[in-house]
Amino acid sequence: MSRPVHYREVLLSEPAGNLQVVESWGRTQQARHICRRCFFVDDAAAELASNSSLPVLAYGRGRSYGDVCLNDGGRLLVTDRLNRFIHADWSSGRVVAEAGVTFDDLLRVAVPRGWFPPVTPGTKFVTLGGAVGNDVHGKNHEVAGSFGCHVRSIGLARSSGESLTLSREENADLFAATIGGLGLTGLITWVEIALQPIRSAFMDIETVAIPDLDAFFHLPQYDSDWPYTVAWIDCLAKGRDTGRGFFIRGRHAPSGQLITHNDRRIRVPFDAPSSLLNAHSVRVFNAFYRRRPWALGRKTIHYDAFFYPLDVIDEWVRLYGRRGFFQHQSVVPMASAIDTTRDLLELTADLGEGSFLTVLKLFGERSSPGILSFPMAGATLALDFPNRGDTTRRLLARMTDSVLAAGGRLYPAKDATMSAEAFRAGYPAWRTVEAHRDPAIMSDFWRRVTAEPP
Repeated sequence: MSRPVHYREVLLSEPAGNLQVVESWGRTQQARHICRRCFFVDDAAAELASNSSLPVLAYGRGRSYGDVCLNDGGRLLVTDRLNRFIHADWSSGRVVAEAGVTFDDLLRVAVPRGWFPPVTPGTKFVTLGGAVGNDVHGKNHEVAGSFGCHVRSIGLARSSGESLTLSREENADLFAATIGGLGLTGLITWVEIALQPIRSAFMDIETVAIPDLDAFFHLPQYDSDWPYTVAWIDCLAKGRDTGRGFFIRGRHAPSGQLITHNDRRIRVPFDAPSSLLNAHSVRVFNAFYRRRPWALGRKTIHYDAFFYPLDVIDEWVRLYGRRGFFQHQSVVPMASAIDTTRDLLELTADLGEGSFLTVLKLFGERSSPGILSFPMAGATLALDFPNRGDTTRRLLARMTDSVLAAGGRLYPAKDATMSAEAFRAGYPAWRTVEAHRDPAIMSDFWRRVTAEPP
């Protein structure tokens, strides 16, 4: 068997029918594939409709943490080169682009013209097709909803040879199944989105210290003047300090230069020792991070530093070592948000499974057109855990039990361990997506969470 390759090697190795063992971004999942890169939409559509006996799955930039981007024993259709802009109306902010266009590409074109994505995930190296398939969210869900709320239409190729246009008015059922549909309904060929106007590439932000979890939930979370909000939490704090950290809110500056981000990045040249990230190092990091006096108050920074802080580190996943990491991201309704969030943080602290990146924020009431969209009105908590094998998996299972008991659910784009029972409890409409799934398309995630119990 060939050695596993990570996303960058998949993109650089020019696969042309060769068998590759491809890893997820989190490096905890891997699968064998026949990979093919397509340079034109017509070629990609023809590959989908080729009547192969092997199932196929589109693969953009491979930024999904778990196995929604893997298809063991099948084909990966590498779509990163489907990255052309088709049409743009800069008077209204409407853009039509192929599905392989990334937020990085979009920002470079849109920002100098005074436009910005209405919703953006925490990395700009995600394709528009991936953003639709996972219905990504950002720091402004309370006001803007998820990415799918701003998608006007979608181009979809099916293995039957059909080429369809999807929107709220045209093929509406398939449109709803495709947004958040994890790439299962067909090959997304292009996406039309509506951008938001900006006057500056810079962000005004304000950071305040929060002493505990109750303080976070009693903050005035949403203010129309500050649409972007998020909190960093010290995951190892216990007792009355549980939930301490920083609350950060931001808004687009009213004036300033419209300059895009630069390409300067810090390279991680090798895999760090697996023991580098542990409870002790996390505790030291958290103590340092929490005591930064310069972090508090107001300042103005470039959008790149505010929205995409980890992008400055090239392949930051290597800091977790060869075994990689798991992420737990869940959302629970507001009625149980404080108690469940406290329970999740206490589990993390008690078991000493430290997370460098512990993020807490609120989702708003705006619903997505997507059937399997992750956000719901409530609180969402995300924690990254170095992979310590069974110990980490047991923690994740206990956290899942707590989330489900509160009526919440896990995020498929970040998941690597969710059971079929947990998925069905969180996404009771999953059979609707299964009914619209293209019969030629399959993923490891979908096999895992829709498998019938023995």
